[in-house]
Amino acid sequence: MKLPLRLSLVVVFLYALGYPIGALAVEAMSPGLVLIIRFTVSAPILLLLAAQRGVPWPRGAQLGHVVVVGVLIQAVQFIGCYEALSLGMSPVLVALIISMNPVVTAAFAKPMLGERLSRRRVLALILAVAAVLVAFAGRLGSAGSPGVGVVGVLVALIGLSLGGVYQQRYVRGVDPIMGTGIGLLASVPAAVVFALTQPLHVDRPTQAVWSMVAMIVFSSLLGMSFYLAALRRGGAGQVAMLFAVIPSVSAVLSWVLVGDRPDAGVLGGLVLGAVACLLGRSAPARTARPTVRACPAPRESVRRAMIER
Repeated sequence: MKLPLRLSLVVVFLYALGYPIGALAVEAMSPGLVLIIRFTVSAPILLLLAAQRGVPWPRGAQLGHVVVVGVLIQAVQFIGCYEALSLGMSPVLVALIISMNPVVTAAFAKPMLGERLSRRRVLALILAVAAVLVAFAGRLGSAGSPGVGVVGVLVALIGLSLGGVYQQRYVRGVDPIMGTGIGLLASVPAAVVFALTQPLHVDRPTQAVWSMVAMIVFSSLLGMSFYLAALRRGGAGQVAMLFAVIPSVSAVLSWVLVGDRPDAGVLGGLVLGAVACLLGRSAPARTARPTVRACPAPRESVRRAMIER
């Protein structure tokens, strides 16, 4: 499987756009309320779109697998990130840890998918880590200490990585729009529980409205649908490599939307990340082949006896 370049660019742009939009939404209202609105509004829209296209609803074990993927990628990832932010963890450190997705995905892919990393793929992972560190180098000094919020973002990272590998392992032939809608719907109860642990408030109504509309359209409806489509086309390993370049693209978009001007490290991270993505795309992981023993040829006497019979 090779991830198409055009689909890769779409996923990178939409996923990177979600960071500044999410920051603006959380700035305007409580994180739990953001997730409740995002999940409850996006899920019916996607499910209606899938129904109008005549997409069949997954059944049995397949439905259960789709729910697991949705909860891991949607609920676990975003609740973990928002919990870390609410505990005072810097968004820079949150993005830095989440960008380690390629390494964690590779660790999950070996036992769950039986994949072995080629030398080129290992080089791509090293470049991916280097790209993230270079992109964030200029901002780590002002990021502060991780604190207890690091637990939440580590849980978010595991949810994102495990969800991608689980999708490749168990979910086959499910429409991305249908899968995203089911995943969002299944994540609503977790979002409600998360919201009840904190006070609900809206500080900036106007900003809350337009940021939520942008988040629902670009992140939930388009972003996650294309993300699942990319997992279906290229597999978890190749999609995870996109996180080598997503932080730098997000920094550029934050400059445009928020006015947070990036430093020179963003450009270096963008170049290294692009090289890592190209290496990861051209050198997919290899699946270990089972050892097959050749059966010894029957003796001549056995052959004659069989012929006589």
